[in-house]
Amino acid sequence: MSNVDGSSLMQKHHDDSKACLTAFVQDNTVIAVIEMSLANWLVAGMIPGVKREPLKRITPDPEVLLRLLYRWRDEAIKAGREITRIAVAYETGRDGFWLARWLRDRGINAYVMHATSVAISREHRRAKTDRIDTAMLRRGFLGWLRGERGHCSMALIPTIAEEDAKRPHRERESLIKQRTRAINQMKAILTQFGVRNFKPVLRKAAEKIGDVRTPEGGPLPANAAAALRRHIEHFRLINEQIKAIEKTRLQRLRQHPTDKFNTMVFLLVRIIGLGVETAEQLVHEILFRKLRDRKAVARYSGLTGAPDESGARRREKGLSRSGNGRVRKILIQLSWRMLRFQTQQRAGALV
Repeated sequence: MSNVDGSSLMQKHHDDSKACLTAFVQDNTVIAVIEMSLANWLVAGMIPGVKREPLKRITPDPEVLLRLLYRWRDEAIKAGREITRIAVAYETGRDGFWLARWLRDRGINAYVMHATSVAISREHRRAKTDRIDTAMLRRGFLGWLRGERGHCSMALIPTIAEEDAKRPHRERESLIKQRTRAINQMKAILTQFGVRNFKPVLRKAAEKIGDVRTPEGGPLPANAAAALRRHIEHFRLINEQIKAIEKTRLQRLRQHPTDKFNTMVFLLVRIIGLGVETAEQLVHEILFRKLRDRKAVARYSGLTGAPDESGARRREKGLSRSGNGRVRKILIQLSWRMLRFQTQQRAGALV
């Protein structure tokens, strides 16, 4: 029997995020890129058999976009081209992936480009307009369609269920930050008047604000006390929302224990030191993706190196930190726990 290492067991089919794997025939493909904003969309196209490169500003309506794409397809057919494919791309951003899913349901090859993967001019004061941006997007998209690596990379388009599954733990993360901010604001008010023996996070803190005394012997000023009460109410509201999210998560795990993602959560929490919150984040942020191997995991989480080499200079700038920050933070914490609490294991076991 031949030797099989761990990396080959993790091997999966290659994805097309760096370069398109579908054969590209430009004479049979209508190409369009979209620069999206709240007010309007700027659509730049390339129509086979037509010399002009159309640039159309439309209202942010998918139906209007679809009619425009069909009109360009009809122009190519009138020019004697047989159109078999319509390829559309736009950058990641506030609009998310809903448009790509909507277009794919209607037979359009829609892609979402990583905004940071598109090459831009490095001039000190470069001109930036929607027209210039669409030209850069189109240039990068054409290179990707031809199968050339390095022009841009495409984001994985999640389903609605996969996208919505990330919302609870991301919302909880945001609420934790808001809670920390509220606590710091309450402490700042108290510290401003020299009060250090009062804990505003306690359950009956709001009722005891009137009993607080400053080092001068007087009560807190009226406006400061009112602001402190409002911060305490905000703090309690945030706590209730966090508890509601955690309660809903536990109910979902109990009601659907055989669900694929829930099964992965149950498997991860068997690891000592790994809680439900961390396990759910790992499942919905990285483990649901079809990553090729361990190197792909490191690239996605931003744990690869960032070398700086020029001539005789050779140095390492540390982690690239260009991937998913949530996953990177969890993996670093797990690595430190391994080193701290499992000292009998060799450091090489982490690699």
